[in-house]
Formats: sequence, structure tokens, C-alpha cells
Amino acid sequence: MDPSQVKVPPMKDLNIDNITENTVVINSQGSDARITYLMVSTPYSYSAIESNTLQERLVTHLHDFARETRLSTNEWMAALNFLVKVGQISSDVRHEFILLSDILGLSLLVDAIDHPKPHASTEGSVLGPFHTHEAETIANGEGMSSDPAGEPCLVVCTVKDVQGKPIEDVKIDIWETDSTGHYDVQYNERDGPDGRCVMKSDKEGVFWFKAIVPVPYPIPHDGPVGQLLKLLKRHPWRPAHMHFMFEKPGWDHLITYVLCLLFGEC
Repeated sequence: MDPSQVKVPPMKDLNIDNITENTVVINSQGSDARITYLMVSTPYSYSAIESNTLQERLVTHLHDFARETRLSTNEWMAALNFLVKVGQISSDVRHEFILLSDILGLSLLVDAIDHPKPHASTEGSVLGPFHTHEAETIANGEGMSSDPAGEPCLVVCTVKDVQGKPIEDVKIDIWETDSTGHYDVQYNERDGPDGRCVMKSDKEGVFWFKAIVPVPYPIPHDGPVGQLLKLLKRHPWRPAHMHFMFEKPGWDHLITYVLCLLFGEC
């Protein structure tokens, strides 16, 4: 960017007390109002900044966190190096940042904010790091798993609105692990999708398919997120479950899952 085309607002001599105010000023010049709001503030004026009436966002919270915790240089570098490792281990089939967002509770919070649910509706959940867009569409009664070691499971579902009326022609994306607790994308030698499918609800809102009984499994804990879990004295295990994602034009997007109890019932 041509420096002559950038307006540099007057800056103060930086110190621990005014660096946030200066950062807000210098970062509040973009033309995208939403980015400006998320990063630093609502639309501003210099007079608003001087009177401390500005409602800062990301920058202020980050700076306040550093001040409140008396963040050290070594801790700050450790956090940056941690994020670098999260990026380095991520791939097309392993999104370590999603795992990090999940264990911080941020994924579920964002979903709850972006998709508020009316009374009597199904609660949403996180997408998780192992969803793909390559699942094949199957008809009612067909199977989505080729795992011979898995315990057979017949899944019968109905999609309804909050008044109990069936919803036709809903696209349902479904995925689960194999009997060892691994998703298909975790195998280097895989030759196509398995343990996942796409279906459509019929005029009665019904869809049904053959799968295997879900099993508990640990999230990938051989990377930086796993190391963080150890530091927090948290285990990596998830209960047995099957993922569902529902989509239909005019309806709110829903990601959820069904938990399976220890005695095999979902």
C-alpha cells in the first residue's frame, strides 16, 4: 500500500497506559465497518476516543488480558509458539484450530450466538474437525459403514418443526467413527468416504439408514491441543455419538449429535 495514501493519526509516546488507545486509533481507519467493529471499535471520532466513550472490542480485551494477568514476555512467546504448532500440524483433514476452539468452549458459544434456538427445538453442537463434503447420498434403508467389526445399528429418525409437523426434503449430513474410534479421514490408505453419508427426509420427515453402534474415542491428542489438555488435567475422550447436520432453504442451519449410552441405546 502506498504510504502517501494512508492517513496516520497523531500518536502519543507509548506507555502501558495509552498503548491500547493508540492501537485503536491506528486500526480504526479501514472501510469495512464490521472488521473495524470486531477488531477495535464502533465507528469512531477522535473526540470520542479522547472522551473514552469508544466501545473497543478485540484489541481492548487482549490488552486488558495482558495487563490483568501481568503477561510476561516468555509467556507471550510460549503462546505464539503454541499457535504456530497448531497451524503446523493442521491439514486438509485435521483442523487443529477447531480442536483448540472446541476445548476452549468457543465453538459452542459462537454456534449458540449465531443460531439461537426457540423453545422445544433441538440444541446445536459443534461441527468438529472431521466433517467432509465428500459423503455420498444414499436412499432410505441403505448403509453408510463398511466396517465388518462394528456392531450393526439401524437408525430411524424424523425431522419435525417445533409444532411437531414433519419437514420434507431436508438435507441431512451424517458421520461417525468406525469400531476403533477413528474417522475415515484419519487413515492415510483410505480410498473413499466411509462412515458418512447424505440423506433427504421424505414427505413424512422420515429418514432411516444402517450404521454401526458408535463407540467412545479420544480426540487427536498427539499435537499441541493434546499437550494443553494434559496441562489442564483434562482427558481427551469423547462419549460415543453420531453427528447430524440439517440444511433446508428458509430454515436455520442445525448441527447436532446423538449420544449413545453405555448399554448401546442412542
